[in-house]
Order: sequence, then structure tokens, then C-alpha cells
Amino acid sequence: MSSAVLVGSSDSPTTAAQKAAALPAMPTLQTSLSSTVHKADPNLRQVAHIADKIRERVAEQRTFFSFEYFPPKTPSGVENLYDRIDRMSRLEPLFCDMTWGAGGSTSELSLDLSGNIQKYLGLDCMMHLTCTNMPAGKVREGLDGAKARGIRNILALRGDPPAGQEWVQCEDGFAHAVDLVRFIRAEYGDYFCICVAGYPEGHPAGSLAGAITYEEEMDHLEEKVAAGADLIITQMFYDVDIFLQFVRDCRKRGMEVPILPGILPIQNYAGFKRMTGFCKTQVPPSVVEALEPIRDDDAAVKEYGIKLATDMCRRILDSGLSPGIHFYSLNLEKSVMAVVDELGLVPQTQSIRSLPWRPATLDKRRTEDVRPIFWANRPKSYLERTSAWDDFPNGRWGDNRSPAFGDISNHHLVGSGGLATADARAAMRELYGPIGSEQDVVEVFVRFFKGTLKRLPWVEASELANETVAISSPLLWLNRNGLLTINSQPRVNAAPSTDMSVGWGGPGGFVYQKAYVEFFASPEMTDALFKAAERFPSLTLYAAKANSKELRTNSKTPGANAVTWGVFPEREIIQPTIVDPYSFRVWKAEAFNLWLSHWADLYEAEDASKGVLHNIHDTYWLINVVDNDFVGGDIWRIFSDVIPSTCGATKTLTRNE
Repeated sequence: MSSAVLVGSSDSPTTAAQKAAALPAMPTLQTSLSSTVHKADPNLRQVAHIADKIRERVAEQRTFFSFEYFPPKTPSGVENLYDRIDRMSRLEPLFCDMTWGAGGSTSELSLDLSGNIQKYLGLDCMMHLTCTNMPAGKVREGLDGAKARGIRNILALRGDPPAGQEWVQCEDGFAHAVDLVRFIRAEYGDYFCICVAGYPEGHPAGSLAGAITYEEEMDHLEEKVAAGADLIITQMFYDVDIFLQFVRDCRKRGMEVPILPGILPIQNYAGFKRMTGFCKTQVPPSVVEALEPIRDDDAAVKEYGIKLATDMCRRILDSGLSPGIHFYSLNLEKSVMAVVDELGLVPQTQSIRSLPWRPATLDKRRTEDVRPIFWANRPKSYLERTSAWDDFPNGRWGDNRSPAFGDISNHHLVGSGGLATADARAAMRELYGPIGSEQDVVEVFVRFFKGTLKRLPWVEASELANETVAISSPLLWLNRNGLLTINSQPRVNAAPSTDMSVGWGGPGGFVYQKAYVEFFASPEMTDALFKAAERFPSLTLYAAKANSKELRTNSKTPGANAVTWGVFPEREIIQPTIVDPYSFRVWKAEAFNLWLSHWADLYEAEDASKGVLHNIHDTYWLINVVDNDFVGGDIWRIFSDVIPSTCGATKTLTRNE
């Protein structure tokens, strides 16, 4: 007979000592939390403070990197920056930061950019905050605004005065950055992680100007750390030896917070001279000698800048004195991305996604891990429409009927391709071209799946996802035959979680997917598909029309159906995407609305294109099909059976054409 003790059975121990012997020891809270973080998200989105993220990466012995951006001056510049950050975020930087204009001149834009990056793009954003020429009330407004937007990290700076003004301390303002650090800690406790600036070569207005000594400057930095700063990011430099000595000097003084080097790859000669002159940066003779012969060749200067930055980063990382690199991007991506690539900081042969969709970094969403699949190609819209929810699904979708979805939004971050300006609308109208018939609509979809059209109204990204590329041939076949597809995924049975196309969740796991396809179809095609579905018991279909409450389905027990899940060591099964009839009703309203708001409305009222698109909106069905046989199913067979019978005398393209 087994000697195992069943806790709670009649044979379970009754004394405290017996219970202690029968049950495993509970790990300490710190260990338990750290373990949960590692397992829950390999990209540490559940960790709000950047200093804590850095500690996790150091414990894992993983090098990290981050990017700095600044607020653009024009609306089109803002849209372009969002697109750029969206692309750069796929490399999974540990965080990014956003600058704050002199004297608070870009305060609202800095707040909005930082908040939207966290809400829509899934990166923790550290917002700069300066106190020059700003009363305490204005500083408090900035901090309250940051807190309201879910920003948890602040770079506290004295800053420069606005152009043409002298530095003055406001009557109730702050004289130095340390005063700002003390204010944040006193008023907001530990809500914010506070970063401060370090100056390896000396501050341009301090020791470099002869106002104070280097040692006095280090005294000020030590004072900022003692006041509550959690990490240090340095001013840009080009002499690595000076940076390394700076870190050693900090450590000798007992400053144990992380110190990140600020690296600015040289983009062009004129910009390099301007920046180094403004910051009074010491430029090694070897750099001057290398630049002079190529100063008028922008391409050669940029190439040299990438090589120099790469070499600098290697020396710093090899020294063991800094765990990561902070890049000053100047809102440009090619040079910093090239340096990251040269350093091998991003795996080239394995997936680094946390989930199939990009999680947000707002506190209430940090543990969210389940979403309906319908918004897979419009994730920003989903984030916007669920932003008022108090709780988010974690582990299981559960009862999703209690939180209401918000209204459909045309926010510039939500619109496919960004339709906020007349120029953007004109550009999209030209891309789609005149629509004289439904066949012209078919051709637009075909162009998208061939890669000659960058966007459709139902797709926020400007390129096909890797897993969509894997099934692009059958999708192209469907579209050529009038089934206008807007979402899909292939069948996957135990692919490694590091697979470049379908992997997610970190190494060591296996991922699974049920084949899924969603499309608009004519009434005749819809009827034929539901009739044919009687011969395909592994398929579940849902269909809905724009102006009808009817939800058509062949499911005998309609409910949430997991279509993606993953199995990982020492973790519960994760099922991050589901098909759910209630959510489908919500989604279908948005999907049909896009025919009008993002396509038909591009044309003038008398344009025939408008009528064709309105007719599709009014008569077509939106259908989704799930093949529940993820082991050996073939979701395309039903379409092979149906397409010939619904295309009449017209030529029907086969899946192999």
C-alpha cells in the first residue's frame, strides 16, 4: 500500500508538524514573483519599472537594448514616428524613452506619445521631465498626466530653457534635477521608477564650462541616486575609455544602480559636428581622422557611424560594466537597427514574441493573455475598444458579456493606413483605384495578397504576417474566386515555440493552432458553404450580415473555441486566441463599417465606386471557418467542393493556379 498522504482525505495529517512534513515548503514571495515573471512573459511586460526589468535581464545574463525618440513637429511626422516605433518594437527593446521639450514646450505631445506607445505598441516608455523655467504646479501636471496614461518611468532632468531664454528658477520651482527627484519621491512614492542623467565627460554647463570640478559633479550625481534615482543613462560620448572610467568612479562611490551608455551612431558629418559642438563632446583623434576624408559622402559617413557604434558597444559589453545599450535614434531607424543586428542582440532564427498578438504595457493589461482572433489584423482597434474595461481575460476568456466594447474609433493610430488627413485619403484612393464592379474589388484583394498593395482597410500592418505568407497560395486562390479574406491562420500541431513563423512564448514550449479563415462572401457562396459543411464535421462556421441581427452557425453548442494554445514547461496551458460568437457580433459591425468609412468614403458622392462598395456592404456575409482537426485537417477542402458550383460558367481557378 502506498505511503503517500492525501491532503484532505481521512488519512491526512492533523497536526501542524505533520502538515508541514506532507506539503512542500512555500517559496518566499520574492522568489515566487520572480519565477512568475520569467515564465509569464519572456519580454518582461509584466514588470512595470525599467530598473526591475534590468535586474531581471542581469539575472538571466541577457544583454538588452533600448531606443530614445523625440516629439515630431508636424502631424505627419507623428504618424510616421508611430509607424517607425511599431516596426522597431518588433525587435523587443527592453523599453524606449520620449524627450520633453525645453521648458515643457512639448509637454502634451510627449505625454500623448508616451501613453500611446504603451497602450498601442506594447513598450514601456520612460518619459523625460524637465524642471527648467517650470513652476512646481506645471511639473505636477506632467506627473499626474503621466500617471493617468499608465506611464511608470520618468527621466528626471533639470533641462535647458526654451530657445532664446535664460535659465531661471521659478519662485516655487526647482533649481536642480535632484530637487525634482526628491519631489517625485515625496509626492508619488514608488509609483515611478526614476532615471537620471550621467555625464561621463562632464556637464556642458558644469565641469566642461569650468563652473565646478568633475568631483563636484560626481557629488551631484551621488546626491541624485541617494534621493531616490533607480538608474542612470549617460549623455552621448565617443570615447569608450572615459565612459568605463565613469562607471568605475560611480561604483567606488557606492552607486550600485544600473548605468546605461547613451550611444548615438553618426548619421552625417554636419549633424555630428553640430551635436558634438552643442554637447561639448570629446571626439577621439582616430574618429576625426576617419571622418575627414569622407565628410562629404553621406553614405560613407553613415556606414562608418554604424561600424564605430558597433565597436563601441562591443567594448562596453565585453567590459562587464554595463548590462545593456541605450541608443539615441534621432527618430531614425536604419543605423541603430544595423548596430543591433551587427551585435547579434536579436535572434535571427527563432521567434521572440510573447504571444501571437502584442501585449500592452498598461498596468491593468499586463497579465492579459486571451483575445478574440477577429482583431488579429487590427490590434490597435481592439485595444482602443476595450480600453475602458477594468479587468482583462487571464488564462480563460470566461464570461465576456459583462464588459461592453467601446464604440468604433477612427483614431489615427487605429485607422488602417491612417486616414486622418486629406493627403492620406487621396493616397489610399489612388492605391485602390476606381471601382466599377465587384471584380475590381476582387482585384484589389488579389493585389494585396500578391504583395503589390501594402494595405487593406482590415489590416493595420503594411506587410503580411509570416504565418499568412505560409498559406498565401490558398488565400490568393480564394480571393481570385470572390471570397475576400481578411484574417487567417494555418493549422499547427506541436511546432516549437521558437518557430520563426508561428512561435511565441519563449523557448522550451510547443504551440498549436486550429486552421482559421475569415472572409466576405456573396449570399450564394454563403448558402453553398453551409450546405457543404454538413459533409465536414470538423468545421465550425459562423456568419453574419451588416444590417441583420441573425448569427448563422452550424455549431450545436456555440461558445468560446480556443484556436491557439501553447504548452510550456512548468506553466499552465495558455490559449491566447479564441473564436467567440458574442465578440464576433461586435467585430462584424466594425468589419462591415470599414467598407464605408475606410473605402467607400474615399470617393465623391457621385462616383460609381461608392455604389459598388455599398452594395457589397449591404448584401455580403462575413464568415469565419474553424477546422477543429488541428492534427490532420484540411480547411481548404470545403472550398474546393463549393467554388465550382457557385461560379457558374466563369472560369474557376484551382488551388494550384
